Amino acid sequence: MDLDLIIQSRRSIRKYKNSKPDWRTIIECIDAMRYAPMSGGIFTLKFILVSDKEKINKLAKAAQQQFISTAKYVVVVLSKPNRTINAYGKRGENYIKQQAGAAIQNFLLKAHEKGLATCWVGHFVENMIKTVLKIPEELTVEAIFPIGKANEKPKPKSLAELDSFLYFEEYENQQMRKIKKIEQA
Repeated sequence: MDLDLIIQSRRSIRKYKNSKPDWRTIIECIDAMRYAPMSGGIFTLKFILVSDKEKINKLAKAAQQQFISTAKYVVVVLSKPNRTINAYGKRGENYIKQQAGAAIQNFLLKAHEKGLATCWVGHFVENMIKTVLKIPEELTVEAIFPIGKANEKPKPKSLAELDSFLYFEEYENQQMRKIKKIEQA
């Protein structure tokens, strides 16, 4: 599939078919996260692939989003921040969030390319998720992703116009500087 088409057609899906996707395909999508940029080359992410229905139901409660319980799998993305924070101090906290976002985007695009449906869920009670999945305290739950096969036709996205947020050289300058012709001697 063409990269532009993948980027432009990816959507959050909250309704899943009853059929179960191949877990190996989900592993391929998780593997795509390894290729995201990481500060100092320090890979901080960990992943849990959940298929147990009882645990998925508990994750749905922790997120207060019932649609998660209809998914056949849930991927939980974690960060282990200590090495990055040790290397970069307070700035490392920002780097961890940035690299998690970059890795998650890789995951979402790969999942879409593979015909999987998911939705980025960032609202949840972290301690509940940690309890259900026995996650150590020093790890941070970045996001959870219910995975299935789409059982809904996504609506087209309404996008902001490019010129409403793109500036040149300085904030709110919407004009690209004209290039001067070079005089020939």
